[in-house]
Amino acid sequence: GPKMVEFHSQQFQINSRDGKPLFTVDENEVVIGTDKLRVTGPEGALFEHSVETPLVKAEAFKQLRLESPTRSLSMDAPRGINIKAQAGNIEALSQMDIKLHSSDGVLLLDAETVRLPKLPEGARGGSGISQGLYEICVCPDGKLYLSVAGVGSTCQEYSRVCQ
Repeated sequence: GPKMVEFHSQQFQINSRDGKPLFTVDENEVVIGTDKLRVTGPEGALFEHSVETPLVKAEAFKQLRLESPTRSLSMDAPRGINIKAQAGNIEALSQMDIKLHSSDGVLLLDAETVRLPKLPEGARGGSGISQGLYEICVCPDGKLYLSVAGVGSTCQEYSRVCQ
C-alpha cells in the first residue's frame, strides 16, 4: 500500500550489489551485516532487552553515553572490562553510592595523588577520645586500613594488619 509494505515469508533478505547480505530477518533473529550500523535518531538507540556487541563507539568529536534512566546499567565480561579515556577524564556520578568491589583480587588506585576531599578531620584535643573518627593508615605494600583515631597516630598499634 501507499503507507506500508508487508511480507509473509520464512525469511526476508536485502543484499548489496555484490551479493553480500545487508539485512536478514527470520523468525528467530534480525541480522544487519554491514561493517557499521549508524542510528541517526535524536534519541539514539533504544533497546528493550540486552545488547551484545564487540564495540560501542561514538562518532568523531561526539559524546558517547550509555544510559538507563529508570533502571540499572550492567556491563558483564568474563575477561574484564576496560574503560579508557585517551585524552580526558573518566567520571562516575551517582545520586547514591558508588561501590567498587573485587571478590577475588585487589582494588588498585594507581595515581600520583589520591585525594579524599570530604573525609572528616578530627580537631586536636587533649582527650584520647576518638570523636567517632578513624585514621587511614598505609602499609608498605600500599594496603589501606582504618585505625581508631587518637591524640597521636595509632597506625603503628595496628601495623600487624600489614603482615
